Amino acid sequence: MTVKDLFSRIFRKILKWFLWAFFLSNLYLLMCKWVIPPITLTQLGSLFGGYGLKRDYVNMSEIAPSAKLAAMASEDQLFPDHNGFDWKSLEKSLQGNSRKKKKVAGAGASTISQQVAKNVFLWQGSGISRYLRKIPEAYYTKMIEWVWGKERILEVYLNVAEMGEGVFGIEAASQQYFRKPATRLSRAEAAMIIACLPNPKKYSVKPMSRWVSWKYPRVLQQMRNIEDDPDIQKLIYTPK
Repeated sequence: MTVKDLFSRIFRKILKWFLWAFFLSNLYLLMCKWVIPPITLTQLGSLFGGYGLKRDYVNMSEIAPSAKLAAMASEDQLFPDHNGFDWKSLEKSLQGNSRKKKKVAGAGASTISQQVAKNVFLWQGSGISRYLRKIPEAYYTKMIEWVWGKERILEVYLNVAEMGEGVFGIEAASQQYFRKPATRLSRAEAAMIIACLPNPKKYSVKPMSRWVSWKYPRVLQQMRNIEDDPDIQKLIYTPK
């Protein structure tokens, strides 16, 4: 066998594996339209990294409107209107900020849809792996927008997002911090939980970190600003 034949054979095998992985990932994406993802790479990383894994998946009717509103108010106020990407925020982020030289270009502009695509199908990563993730992240973001729809994306987001060390999802967070189900969260309690999302291992809800103490009143203000929007109303008040 020549070197050329060997490389051709290896290429065909790699291509075959890639096509199978692509097919299975899309099958999994379709399944997750109805089934909450059983496990994510981030959750596995938390479990094997010594942080533990606390979660309790619930459906939209078991999540307080205040939690849904807080998530959009803090993380993605244009969520009901965009197609998966907030291009204006992304452009602003890419332009950089001279006062935040350590901030990665494009960071902080991720929509809820992008965060779900990353959390469910991909990895967190840093450095070059963060940039390698962007192409598949864009693909899965568009796919869940088309296949799942906004309500399902928000539901999955509030179930799989990390909200403390080893704490995943709004139900587990509500039980961990306030000893009550997510359906009974007050506006202030929901805002406190959502305020930790930039870095839930660093910004603790209880004991309350300085960041959460500073951030959650601002989340409450943004909740008041957007709650009367008809598209927001449709998402936060889910028929039982």
